[in-house]
Amino acid sequence: MNVKSGFAEVNGTRLYYEAAGSGGPLVLIHGFTLCTEMWDDQFEEFAEHYSVVRYDARGYGRSAKPVLGEAYSHEEDLRALLDHLGIERTAVLGLSMGGFIAVNFAIAYPKSITALIPVDSSLMGHRRSREFSEMLDEIYVRGREEGPEAAKRLFFSCPLFKPALERPLLASRLRRLVSAYSGWHFVNDDPRVQVLGVTAIQQLERIHAPTLVIVGERDLPDFHEVADILEQRIPGARKIVLKGVGHMSNMEDPEGFNEAVLTFLSKKR
Repeated sequence: MNVKSGFAEVNGTRLYYEAAGSGGPLVLIHGFTLCTEMWDDQFEEFAEHYSVVRYDARGYGRSAKPVLGEAYSHEEDLRALLDHLGIERTAVLGLSMGGFIAVNFAIAYPKSITALIPVDSSLMGHRRSREFSEMLDEIYVRGREEGPEAAKRLFFSCPLFKPALERPLLASRLRRLVSAYSGWHFVNDDPRVQVLGVTAIQQLERIHAPTLVIVGERDLPDFHEVADILEQRIPGARKIVLKGVGHMSNMEDPEGFNEAVLTFLSKKR
């Protein structure tokens, strides 16, 4: 497979990306602490049917870190990357933080979206449960007090990854990915801003692109709640629950995940 990779100097930053395949565009957006490699089980297979782009968001993987005091948004970074690659409209698939970005992008740039696939997604404006909020707060406090490595260790051991860590080979892959993350967000105030004006949860009815919501059966309750909200409030959206998997559903069950995505996209055409 011919893979084009490089760095795009866009929107005041430097984003690493990889592109392969032909056909309709499809962008893959990774989760928090992760990078393009989390899509290794999807990239080549999807590129047999689509022009697939995966990239490291600002602050992750091989992309540049944010600059303290310089505001930015992931949505504008993505739009600038698409302009750099000559892509006017695309399907967007994102997991967790990537789903958060994908949903925001669909609201901010509705003419740029052909399909939306939020996976085990977080959502701007969703009120987290006390348990989940306390878990995240503890990780960030650990980072500020003991440094990024301590925060990463605590994050990796949290319930979010429990189903994935039951699989030794996957546990090794995830440990490597999280270990490679710089930990920047655990020890710095991220100057990221939102471009939507009001929260995404208040604007989901504005999304009219075909939408497939995916969530792992064993994911945390917060993410099931978000999946239900997305299904109920995005016009025409439908939801799939992947059996036996947790938050990292694309890595825990690549075969089931890929089949669900490709079936949805083929019916959308």
